[in-house]
Amino acid sequence: MSIADNLAAIHERIERAAKKAGRNPDEIALMAVTKTQPAARISEAYEAGQRLFGENRVQEFGEKFEALEKLQDARFHMIGHLQSNKAAKAAEIFQAVDSLDSAKLAERLNAAAGKLGRTLDVLLEINIGGEEAKSGVASGSPELEEILEGAAQWGSLRIRGLMTVPPFTEDPEGARPYFRRLRELRDRLAARGLPAVGLDQLSMGMSHDFAVAIEEGSTCVRIGTAIFGERAGRAAL
Repeated sequence: MSIADNLAAIHERIERAAKKAGRNPDEIALMAVTKTQPAARISEAYEAGQRLFGENRVQEFGEKFEALEKLQDARFHMIGHLQSNKAAKAAEIFQAVDSLDSAKLAERLNAAAGKLGRTLDVLLEINIGGEEAKSGVASGSPELEEILEGAAQWGSLRIRGLMTVPPFTEDPEGARPYFRRLRELRDRLAARGLPAVGLDQLSMGMSHDFAVAIEEGSTCVRIGTAIFGERAGRAAL
């Protein structure tokens, strides 16, 4: 199947999952995860109507950036772990960073975006499973509180919501408790009415478990393998 066919099939699955959950499919964005994909494949997805893309590495996307600038209404989000020393480059080439996990990184991104005269959308990455090998801030941690409390002073950042990558399980249902936990965290934080903290977005769900994520409230699913196919020697999203 072509990329266009795969995108159409995923949209159909999103619609079915949304209807099962009593939700409007239009409230759920499809992000095409394009790590390791060449610019030509990304352009093919664009020609098929895809506009939202996620990349995992600043350097890799930087190498494709010039070739993709012609896709003027495409949006590229940084979704992988971002080192603070790469914040300036990320603020330059991405429209959003969906993996904010420290106040230090927020300060660097805010300063970089300010110098560029732009406002950068960010999501807080939550390590919902408490896995040591994964990035993200722990729910209820002092680091999370520091980010939330600092939001009002970062005038060039706009916090839009939360993102997570749950512990992997072969059975998609295994991810449900983690998706639910993220939604419940979002609801608790929203109830606090924190200044300069928007919480309308929940980015959760990948190729094998996105239907479950939608049932638990996801507003953005991140799909790589189901769009582009497996890539030899690479971990698939």
